[in-house]
Amino acid sequence: MEILVFGVQADERPLIERAFAPHHPVRPLDVFLNTDTAPIAAGHEIISTSVNCDLGADVLSGLAAGGTRMVAQRSTGFNNIDLDVAERLGISVARVSSYSPYSVAEFAWTLAMAVNRRIVRASTRTRDFDFRLDGLMGRDLHGRTAGVLGTGKIGEAFARIARGFGMRLLGWDVAENPACRELGMTYVPKEQLLAESDLVSLHVPLLPETRHLIDATALKTMRDDAILVNSSRGGLVDTAALVDELRAGRFTGVGLDVYEAEAGLFFLDKSLEAVDDDTLARLVTFPNVLVTSHQAYYTEDAVMQIVGTTLDNVLDYTAGRRSENVLVPRS
Repeated sequence: MEILVFGVQADERPLIERAFAPHHPVRPLDVFLNTDTAPIAAGHEIISTSVNCDLGADVLSGLAAGGTRMVAQRSTGFNNIDLDVAERLGISVARVSSYSPYSVAEFAWTLAMAVNRRIVRASTRTRDFDFRLDGLMGRDLHGRTAGVLGTGKIGEAFARIARGFGMRLLGWDVAENPACRELGMTYVPKEQLLAESDLVSLHVPLLPETRHLIDATALKTMRDDAILVNSSRGGLVDTAALVDELRAGRFTGVGLDVYEAEAGLFFLDKSLEAVDDDTLARLVTFPNVLVTSHQAYYTEDAVMQIVGTTLDNVLDYTAGRRSENVLVPRS
């Protein structure tokens, strides 16, 4: 049985081919699944998708008509999948429940340090042989406060690094993590965390109740000189409201690895096209903002774990087994 894999990056291809080879033939595609590419899946019982694939009602209906009965999502997030429609159509769905939390936590810190110490501006200058320090002054993070919104595995890893910097730790979550408590974290209401933190990092899933968790009100609650980092899901931040605050001259730095309208943009080369997203175009012009293209997870360690779990999900489906990764069971 050939497995069709959508949205494969060049670095991922050999890892996917090597993992699947002993079990199933696999055909990696660099295109993402959407209404235009869904017909490619005809005749494939099992497909694999990435987080920027579109698995809305129309796409799922097309997949079902073509004989697809299982979707193996290569990510933890699944807000791109209409699970109710998948269940109604008899399409099983599985995801990767977890992978290296260090990949994302370390990248979140990379963003935080890059905007704090003006690394991108400094690198651009030195490439032009401009070695002035004007405008490059950062701040010690030692002794300052890190606010962690979401204290699961990734949030905990982020907090451990913050502790290494000698920072005070504030946390917010629906359930407290004892390991974070042991690190010295104090759990407080979201408003207090935002008001007191020098660095705010987001590590919560995107759910209806967390969409625009950082909205206009939340942004105004933050310190004018705070650093905001989002390496989780773009929809957690109201980007238009963020742009308004940046235009007012607020925030030392903002590091974003995700963007709420990233589908159809991220993972693609748009350098020769006119991008009609005015909000994103404005966002990337601010000198204190660093935007990357959803690469926080993208380490060899994490991708190998993601591919391995995806293969396990496929093998579980073919054997009629069910694991914690299953979102919609086989009918």
